[in-house]
Amino acid sequence: MDIQQKNNLAQRVAQDIPEGSYVNLGIGLPTLVADYFTDKEVILQSENGVLGQWTQAEKGKENWDLINAGKEAIDLKKGGAFFHHADSFGMMRGGHLDYCILGAFQISANGDLANWHTGHPDAIPAVGGAMDLASGAQNVYVMMEHLTKQGQSKILEECSYPLTGLACVNRVYTEIATFEFIKGQVFVIDIVSPHTPEYIQTITDVPLDFSRMK
Repeated sequence: MDIQQKNNLAQRVAQDIPEGSYVNLGIGLPTLVADYFTDKEVILQSENGVLGQWTQAEKGKENWDLINAGKEAIDLKKGGAFFHHADSFGMMRGGHLDYCILGAFQISANGDLANWHTGHPDAIPAVGGAMDLASGAQNVYVMMEHLTKQGQSKILEECSYPLTGLACVNRVYTEIATFEFIKGQVFVIDIVSPHTPEYIQTITDVPLDFSRMK
């Protein structure tokens, strides 16, 4: 996925977040979404203890005491707040977040999430706050590339990697399409041009329902 595709994906996700929502942005692709809330008030939360509205810091003007969960410098807008790490996790675990936006290695048709460990012996596990977010947020949205580097679908009948959460994913956004997960069914909401339904089904390892397309 090139930088333009990443930015287009971030903008697409931001469109689906309602005004006034409290949102956690996970490490990686999700951090890009912060730059696309300029037309509505959305309150961002980071597990390292930041709450408010922010964008990525301008190159050369970074304040490295002010970072998101991915250790990227941010420009926090007026009205933002800092608080203890434990209080931040209390917010995540207590159901106080309307949305969390995470990356993923795999998603199952049932909405199971695998995003903290590939299970490989030499892999470095990185659970962070993912399990707390997957179980505590009201809605779990995932941003990811549609295929692995080996060309395999990341949307599967069952995840083969260790799970982060069970039946927790509501939507998945890829550079190919947007998917909604409802009671074991995977619906395609929209498709990124020039891809076709036939092509998307060919590269996805679960049956897809196109009846809800906009």
